[in-house]
Amino acid sequence: MQVKPLSLLRSSCGVALVAMLFVTGGCRSIASGAMRCATGDVSMTRDMLYFGRHRPDGGVVSDVEWRAFVDDALTPRFPDGLTIVSATGQWRGADDRIEREPSEVVTILHAGDVAARRAIDEIVDEYKRRFMQEAVLRERAAVCARF
Repeated sequence: MQVKPLSLLRSSCGVALVAMLFVTGGCRSIASGAMRCATGDVSMTRDMLYFGRHRPDGGVVSDVEWRAFVDDALTPRFPDGLTIVSATGQWRGADDRIEREPSEVVTILHAGDVAARRAIDEIVDEYKRRFMQEAVLRERAAVCARF
């Protein structure tokens, strides 16, 4: 494995990414579909999306705006279901200050195919555009699920 530059290791996201690569061996298990599940379970991909609700102008994405985003961007792309949990997130800003904000964590289980990955990317891009966000954290993992 190639050693990552020190600047990547300085951020908490960089540390988490490097740790995840060591533990999982990268994203090969997700891409190859090599996950072995117990009888009755289904191999799926889990995407967790973390949406901060503070706006750069000092405002907050309102409950009405969030609901409209869920109705317009999330539900049409994943009508079979998803889970939304309200949370409080925190991160270190470029000015080295700790920022805290109300957040929404969305968990989506899907087949992991090109169409689903593209839909996730579209959701992230739409949130960033609509609410002037710098980033949306996306966490992806291969999982075994049973319904």
